[in-house]
Amino acid sequence: MPEHTHTTVTLDGSPLTIDEVEAVARFDASVSIAPSARENVLQARAVVAKAAEHVDPVYGLNTGFGSLSKVRIDPEQVHEIQRHIVRSHAAGVGEALPNDVVRGMMLLLAGSLSRGHSGVRIETVERLVWHLEHDVIPVVPSRGSVGASGDLAPLAHVALALIGEGTCRVSGEVVDTIDALRNASLEGLVLEAKEGLALLNGTHLMAATGALCCADAARLIETAIMGTAMSVDACRGSYGPFDPRIHEVRRQPGQCEVARRVLELLEGSEIVGDHADDDPRVQDPYCLRAAPQVLGAAIDAINYVRETIERELGAVTDNPVVFSDDDAILSGGNFHGMPLAIALDTLRIALVHVAGIAERRVFWVLSGHDSENAVTAYLAPQPGLHSGYMIAQYTAAACCNELQTIANPASVGNVSTSAGIEDYNSMGATSANLARQSIALTRDVLAIELLVMAEAMEHQRPLRSGQGVESAFDRIRAMVTPLTDDRPPAPDIARIAESIASGGL
Repeated sequence: MPEHTHTTVTLDGSPLTIDEVEAVARFDASVSIAPSARENVLQARAVVAKAAEHVDPVYGLNTGFGSLSKVRIDPEQVHEIQRHIVRSHAAGVGEALPNDVVRGMMLLLAGSLSRGHSGVRIETVERLVWHLEHDVIPVVPSRGSVGASGDLAPLAHVALALIGEGTCRVSGEVVDTIDALRNASLEGLVLEAKEGLALLNGTHLMAATGALCCADAARLIETAIMGTAMSVDACRGSYGPFDPRIHEVRRQPGQCEVARRVLELLEGSEIVGDHADDDPRVQDPYCLRAAPQVLGAAIDAINYVRETIERELGAVTDNPVVFSDDDAILSGGNFHGMPLAIALDTLRIALVHVAGIAERRVFWVLSGHDSENAVTAYLAPQPGLHSGYMIAQYTAAACCNELQTIANPASVGNVSTSAGIEDYNSMGATSANLARQSIALTRDVLAIELLVMAEAMEHQRPLRSGQGVESAFDRIRAMVTPLTDDRPPAPDIARIAESIASGGL
């Protein structure tokens, strides 16, 4: 698995990093609350407690929620309404979110609350941390958020656990939360004024999913660059289109980076010299020749996504927002997920092209377009008797079609909620759920490219490629043997995909 330097992530009010989110979400890094954050939480709580004593209406303290905000709540009902908002908003449907996403959500929620602008008690932040530390993770349905007023439904299912209700996963088994708490000699929290709302108002599903997708996408990009370099030699392509002078005059940073790194990986290759002088081809297909332009554009788009997510990892997305320096409680719209929705839509579009151009290279080498490729049809040991990797390309094509289908932006479609008070939603949670699917599909396509191109490299022997390509080839061959007879490609694809996910390639 990827190495992480973070064994403990400290919530001190500063922005979390993508690496920290992944460390806690996937690798059980410990979480602690810094003394400075505790002080900030206490100060904000004092502001809320003072405001709750007054008769003036303050949204979330002594009013109803959403379109019911005009309804005043009596002071003696404060505990009841906070419990009710959690219960009523836990309306999610669909398959449960994976544990890493829920753990990421809980870390981001605790991080936001610890910045001292939400007005919750320190005990509430501590309970979130307890769940992470003891791996008692709420079961959260994946559908229900419209990405504005926060990820209300998913976060409500998290908040249920804090009040001792709903279900949690413990050691892989789903149990009633109350039983898990009693086993630890704990009881559910009784929420105070504003706490129920603070737990629900936030972009934490969108942001946590985005952070994990960014971590995954970084590994996909590394793999895609490697796959490009291996494909160039496996297809006996020209190095000319990667000349840095071509890319410098285009001025697109991702494009320049791809061209430079592909040439680095190919440095020292014997293959290009074997066909450079007598190759009758004038130009390679776009999947080779324009790889820097296509993959580079995807890199630039993913960098924008990453920057957006990184900003959100330091954000307060609650409403209303508490400012203890002047006892202000201000209502606004920081819970709105549009910045994340557009970014996650962009991520899916970028991944279409990362996978799509890889699939085209697979198609090219398997189709025998050019006898100079020096490969058999479909890389079959005996074409006709064997089918080789014919159907692996079909699978890549199917994955690409699904990627194209789910790349349709979710953020462009609005559905009004809460009797029209919440009349413009981001649908960022839809963007996030689809982004997770896109990551997995892209990973499988890149695994197919590496499987196929490693086999195509066998047809170039005894010539060897550059040191970087040969190193990747050796790692693939440690998992997958050469194709000497037809066999099911699925297990080989899965092994390579798992290695991509773990950072092994």
